[in-house]
Amino acid sequence: MATLPPLFLPLILFLSFNSSLAALLNLNVLSFGAKPDGTTDSTNAFLSAWTRACASTNPATIYVPKGRFLLRSVNFRGKCNNNAISFRIDGTLVAPVDYRIIGKADNWISFQYVDGVSIYGGKLDAKGTGLWACKNSGKACPSGATTLSFSNSKNVVVDRLTSLNSQMFHIVINGCHNVKMQGVTVIASGNSPNTDGIHVQLSSGVTILNSNIQTGDDCISIGPGAANLWIEKITCGPGHGISIGSLGKDQNEAGVQNVTVKTAKFMGTQNGVRIKSWARPSSGFARNIVFQHIVMKNVENPIVIDQNYCPGNKNCPDQVSGVKVSNVRYQDIHGTSATQVAVKFDCSAKHPCSGIRLEEVKLTYKNEVAEASCKHAAGTISGVVQPTSCL
Repeated sequence: MATLPPLFLPLILFLSFNSSLAALLNLNVLSFGAKPDGTTDSTNAFLSAWTRACASTNPATIYVPKGRFLLRSVNFRGKCNNNAISFRIDGTLVAPVDYRIIGKADNWISFQYVDGVSIYGGKLDAKGTGLWACKNSGKACPSGATTLSFSNSKNVVVDRLTSLNSQMFHIVINGCHNVKMQGVTVIASGNSPNTDGIHVQLSSGVTILNSNIQTGDDCISIGPGAANLWIEKITCGPGHGISIGSLGKDQNEAGVQNVTVKTAKFMGTQNGVRIKSWARPSSGFARNIVFQHIVMKNVENPIVIDQNYCPGNKNCPDQVSGVKVSNVRYQDIHGTSATQVAVKFDCSAKHPCSGIRLEEVKLTYKNEVAEASCKHAAGTISGVVQPTSCL
C-alpha cells in the first residue's frame, strides 16, 4: 500500500480541521437584530436565530454576547434537523419591568420537543419582585411565569446558569429524559411566593450537581412521575428544603421512585429533606429514596414525612393519604434543628410508611437532644441515631 509523502500530511490535517469548522454553524444574536441595551425587544431576533439553528442539519451554536437582552415570553420549539444546539451566553436575558407582560404566560423562556439542547453560562433576570409585592398585598394578580421550562425533551444540559428573581418556579423539567444540570445558581428572596428553584416531574434520568439555591419555596421539588434522579452537592437556603411532593393531589397519579440526594447542606431552611402528600385517596407512591451525607444548620424540620400536607391549612381534604411511602433511607445526617422535633414521620393510617432506615443520624436542638415523632411508620435503625428513634 502506497504511503503519502510527509509533505502532504499537514495539508490533509489543515483541510480536515477546516472541514469540521465549516460543519459547525455559529450564530450571534446581534446578527439577527438583538440589542444588548436591556430596553429594545430582542424576542424576534432570538427566535430567528433559533429557527436558523433548528433548520440546520449540522450542529449549531447560538451566541449571546455581554449585555442585557430584553425578552418577552419566548418558546423554542422542536423537532429540529440536528440534535446539537448550544446556547453560549455571556450576557443577561431580562424580562419586561411590567410583570403583567409575561405574568399571564405559563413560561417566560421555554423549550418544547427538543433533543440535544445545551445552555452554557448566562443569567436570567425575570424581575419577579413586582409580582411578589402584588401577591403579598392580597390584590388580584397574574399567577406568574416559570423562568425556564423544558417539556417533552431529551438529552438536555444546563451548565453554570444563574436564575434571578423568578415570578414563579425558576426551572421546570417536565416530561423529559436524560437531563443534566450543574453549577446552577438560583437567587430569590426568602419570602418570595412559589419560587421553587428546580422542579422535576414526569421525567427520568435527571442529574442535578454542584448547585446553590436561595429562594422562597422548595430549593428542589420532585413531583409525580419522577424516576431515576441523582442530586448531589447542593446548598439550599433560604428556602423550604428538598421535597418529594406534594404527591397525591390527584387520584390517578404516577409515583416517584429511585431518587438519591447526596452531599447537601441546608442553612436556615423551613425543611431539610421532606416527603409530602395530600390526605386524600391516590394511586401515587414514593419508594426507593436515599438521603445521604447531609448537613443541617438551624433547619426547622430537618427530616420530615408529612402525609397530611395542606399549606395554610385551608380547604384541607382531611381524609387519609393513599400515597404509599416505602424504602426510604436516611444516612449520615448531622446538624442542628431550629425546633425540638427534628425527625417527624406523620404517615398514612391506611398505608403506613414502611422500610424507613435511619443510619448514623445526629440532630440536636439548642445543644440539647432533640425529639422524634412517629405516626404509622415502621423501619430500622443502625449506628448512632439521635434523637432516639420512634420507629
